[in-house]
Formats: sequence, structure tokens, C-alpha cells
Amino acid sequence: MAIELHFTGEDWERIERDWSAWWAGELTRPMVLIQDQQSFSTAEELSREFLLDKPIEEVLDHYQGVLEATHFSGDAFPKVWPNYGPGIAAGFLGADVHCSPDSLTVWFDCQEMPLEKLHLEYDVGNSWWRRVHDLTRAAVDRWGDRVAVAHTDLGGAVDILASFRGTERLLYELVDHPEEVTRLVDEITPLWLRYYDELDSIIRPAGRGTTPWASIWSPRRCYMFQCDFCYMISPKMFEQFVLPDLSTCFDRVDHAFYHLDGKGQIRHLDMLLSQTNLAGVQWIPGAGELPAESWPSLLARIRDAGKLCQLYVTAKAARTIVRELGGRGFALHIVNPMHPDEARDFLSLLSAEDISR
Repeated sequence: MAIELHFTGEDWERIERDWSAWWAGELTRPMVLIQDQQSFSTAEELSREFLLDKPIEEVLDHYQGVLEATHFSGDAFPKVWPNYGPGIAAGFLGADVHCSPDSLTVWFDCQEMPLEKLHLEYDVGNSWWRRVHDLTRAAVDRWGDRVAVAHTDLGGAVDILASFRGTERLLYELVDHPEEVTRLVDEITPLWLRYYDELDSIIRPAGRGTTPWASIWSPRRCYMFQCDFCYMISPKMFEQFVLPDLSTCFDRVDHAFYHLDGKGQIRHLDMLLSQTNLAGVQWIPGAGELPAESWPSLLARIRDAGKLCQLYVTAKAARTIVRELGGRGFALHIVNPMHPDEARDFLSLLSAEDISR
């Protein structure tokens, strides 16, 4: 079924040109992504509990309908993200996966076995892995270079381990059994890279670069790395248990980003910014905290370290950031839906404020 998009081949040429310049540090303006609706929602899919049972072609039909109804303004682009919940790689490795019928929440059953008996291996026949692999393949086969097919949210190595052990138990095991925790993280890292590489071998031949779950796009290999677990640990533990995995993974992509989720992760920021193989940081203040534009010193700290910065902000917040800090180095996903005419006016206003700063 041919897809009819509000997006042309010339638009894709512009996307590749401008995003490439942004990664290279050659773009003086911010990247600004605007859509007139969400590119798609998985809430309906999860509520129907069709994650494994619904025919893939019906899933793609749903995504296609939403894509065809969406206008992409600024630096936004047509994208499909196979969303099976955060850290679905735990499911690939054998964890029992559950999802809430009323939200996007996915969780995993903990393993009760002693830590030293837990071993994680690649299983080509795992039902969750086959589902994500086959859906990714089918999306690329259907849309080719018309739509960017994203990598699923694999999660981070320590987050994946926490899905097997439970967060509280793993916190104790960092102290009581550090060697076993390190062993398991060292098992997960090459498995994570194998999943990424196998999906990448499907996605990149289509010729529309790569994009993760987050709002960034690269003509080469990119990913939004994360460790939500590290909100609860010290910088010393971050350096011991988390940073080696991240650094290894950063080295395996061309454009690595880190998902800095919540103020509890700020204590690790200096170590992250010191990583020469990290291109940028996504700042998510977290529930109950001031929005992203209310952290100008943190945003300046990221950019002054020579890193790019991606944010989800309102149109008003985008103007505040550009007015106070300038636009260079930012990728601003505007959370307000905008009709293309409204988006055009907003982009002109934002550009004028950036120039006049």
C-alpha cells in the first residue's frame, strides 16, 4: 500500500543537509521539530494487547494512517518507532513482559534465582525479539526511504539488569556482590550491541539514516543511551558499574546521545561530559520539577562542554531558551501541535529572536 505523506523527497534532502550540519557544529540556529499531531501513539495498541498477537500488517496500517494525517514542519520528519516499552531488551533476554491496558507502562517479572546463577544469552527465537525484528523489517519493506524507521527502546545495560533483579534488590547487590553485577553488565553490553547492529542492518539500507525513540535524526548510526537506575547511585558507583558500558556503546555509534532523566542524574553529568565519544545530552527535568527552560545554567553547562542538547519544550519555552542562550546546538521538539501556517510564523519569530540576541 503506497503511502501519501505531506513530505517530499526534497524535504528529505533538506533534513539530511540540516541535521548533518547540526551534528558537525556548523548550524547556527536550533533544530526545531513541529508536528500538527503526535506522529503516532502506542497507547491504543497497548490497550488492545496486540503486542504479539495482532498481524504486523494491521500494525503498519495503523501507523500509516497517522503518518498520512500528519504535517511535519521545521526539522521534523516522518518516523515510525516500534515501541514495546522502555528496556524491551530485557524481554529479548527472557524476562516475562507485562503491559498496562491503560497506559504505556511495561514491566518485567524479577528473577528469584541467586545472582551468580543468572546468565543472559542471545535467543534468536525469543518471541519479543522476533516481533520487534519482524516489525522493523516489515516497516522498512513497506515504506523504504519515505519514512525513518526508529530503533526500538532497548534500554540501558544496568536498567535491563534491574528488570531481572528488581531495583531495590539490585541496589543491595551493588554493595554485596559487585563482581557478579559487573559480570552481568559485561554479559549484557555485547548482547545490546548485537540487537542494535541487527536492527541497524535492516534500517540503514533504506537510506534514511537512523533515529532512536527520541527526537533526533542522523545520516549515520545514532542512539539515545540511558541509565535511569543511576538516579539512585553515587558518582563512584556510576563510574564503576555504568560508565564502562556507556563508553563502549558510545564508541559503536557515530552520534551518541545520553538521556539525562531527572535532577538526581546531574551528579553524573561531569563524567558524561568528559566522554569525547558522546555528542549530546537530552535533559528531562522529571515529574514535579521545573520545566527544561528553567534550567539555563545546566543547559549552558552542557553546551559549553561542546555537547549538543535535545529538549521537549513548549513554543513559549523555546523562545525563552533562544532569547537567553541562543539557538546553536539545541534540538527543540515543540510539544504544542501547530498547523503548518502557524508553524511557519513561529519559526520566523524564533529565527528573528535568535538573530537579534
